[in-house]
Amino acid sequence: MTKVDMSAYGLLGQYAEAAQACDEGFVIGRILSQEKGLYRLVSEGGEQLAEVSGRLRYHATSPSDYPAVGDFVMIDPHSQQGHAIIHGVLPRKSVFIRKAAGTGCAEQVVAANIDTVFICTSLNQDFNLRRLERCLALAWDSGASPVIVLTKADLCPDPAHFIRQVQSVAFGVDILLCSAMDPDGYEKLLPYIVEGKTVALIGSSGVGKSTLINRLLEEDRLDTNGLRGDGRGRHTTTRRELFLLKQGGMVIDTPGMRELGLWESEEGLEKSFSDIEALAARCRFRNCGHTNEPGCAVRAALAQGELSEARWLSYQKLKTESRYMDDTEGYLAEKNAKFKNIAKINRTSRRK
Repeated sequence: MTKVDMSAYGLLGQYAEAAQACDEGFVIGRILSQEKGLYRLVSEGGEQLAEVSGRLRYHATSPSDYPAVGDFVMIDPHSQQGHAIIHGVLPRKSVFIRKAAGTGCAEQVVAANIDTVFICTSLNQDFNLRRLERCLALAWDSGASPVIVLTKADLCPDPAHFIRQVQSVAFGVDILLCSAMDPDGYEKLLPYIVEGKTVALIGSSGVGKSTLINRLLEEDRLDTNGLRGDGRGRHTTTRRELFLLKQGGMVIDTPGMRELGLWESEEGLEKSFSDIEALAARCRFRNCGHTNEPGCAVRAALAQGELSEARWLSYQKLKTESRYMDDTEGYLAEKNAKFKNIAKINRTSRRK
């Protein structure tokens, strides 16, 4: 039987070292998709279904302790139970986490071990600068690098107008203008997709994620739908899934997400709102509340039109949401422990 070359699936660096150090009988696999408690994964023996071990399930304290699409896992591929058994999740170099939909505080892992996050938004009624700010905060906080993809450029009479708006909130982030209907409209994404690297596409339903992935796959593997009468998208993707591309690299498709709750994203907010953070640092008082204090640089920027009221309100709203997750018992300590390990892995990788 021909072995699968797992380096094509990103089994490099610390993951290759982990594979060599695996206990006898265990191998390293990567999660491709999940559905109804079962995981589809790939290992050197090929693709197979798997389930988590009872021990892993017993010791899991939160949803993020379970495998997610993109995770590297330690498996026993020859279980007598019919499926491979997942015995552990290897440390992640990045993880995209949002607060699960609803009023609770549960976390939801969107995908793991992503190198680049393509934040997709279409140039029609779906365009929403405030939602884009939220996506940027989550992307920066994940440990991956965000890139903004403006889709459906063929339907927009003035793309430059939207680009200027995005530039006003996306500091230091690449902005790509493309149309999935153009046969070559996906080519601007290609420089970010290289052998052994993983990208993920996030955004609302109907922004063209599935169409872009079909172009990258060079076949119509994913279902696509047109827009509704109000210009909003229809849900087509119903699960997260990782695909290996013929030209090298991997892409993760995600369902459309209209609700993107923050899961304690203080660091992501600092990067996404670096302009406001810089203004706050210039205030006369270090504990300035940015209300009526003398020498407040934020209020001065608002009065002079250098900072828009909408962006300031968005910043305050996201800060409040993030602090709420801070105050939720156990969440901040848990989150800090997870991302401290991610930062350590990334620093080690860069040194190598």
